[in-house]
Amino acid sequence: MNERRRRQRSDGLRSREAILREAARLATVEGLDGLSISRLAEAVGMSKSGLFAHFGSKEELQLATIDSARALFDELVVTPAAAAATPLARLEQLAENYLRYVDGTFPGGCFFASLVPEIDTHPGPVRDEALRFMSDWLAQLEAAVRDAQQEGELDPAEDAEQLVFDLEASLFLGNALYVAGQGPTALDRARRAIERRLAAAAT
Repeated sequence: MNERRRRQRSDGLRSREAILREAARLATVEGLDGLSISRLAEAVGMSKSGLFAHFGSKEELQLATIDSARALFDELVVTPAAAAATPLARLEQLAENYLRYVDGTFPGGCFFASLVPEIDTHPGPVRDEALRFMSDWLAQLEAAVRDAQQEGELDPAEDAEQLVFDLEASLFLGNALYVAGQGPTALDRARRAIERRLAAAAT
């Protein structure tokens, strides 16, 4: 009886944020669709009933996990770049922050890079949220590119959308190869590719 009470108290002390961080960690390895109340309860050492009190359904858990992962991404990648002195510096910082985020935040690399291919053919609220993140992230990069063009740091003749595509391709492949076992070497290759692409786009 005492053990049961201690477990209930332990369940109550676990914050929603900590639960969702573990959910995001698991999702980068096992997939978001494989994330269930039962699997997450086992991972965090809670009872299923205790965890169910936080999330009433698998879809609610998935959506909350995406929200939490996005908040962390913004904290580590987007927000710090806002203080950059110039638009080009902001663009470079966004890319660098992303690569640092890949290196050590989750065991499966970028949460969203693992999520989007998994659910992009499965219509519904979860897919909508994942694609919304991707659209917003690319918009962040494009805004920095266009601002840099207006400031004369990048050639205004450059196709901004194509430049963003090229940069994101390097980031995405760097993440994929990092996860596949190449580790920091893959991220360094992504850095060099981005540096060369931006140098070619400079005025």
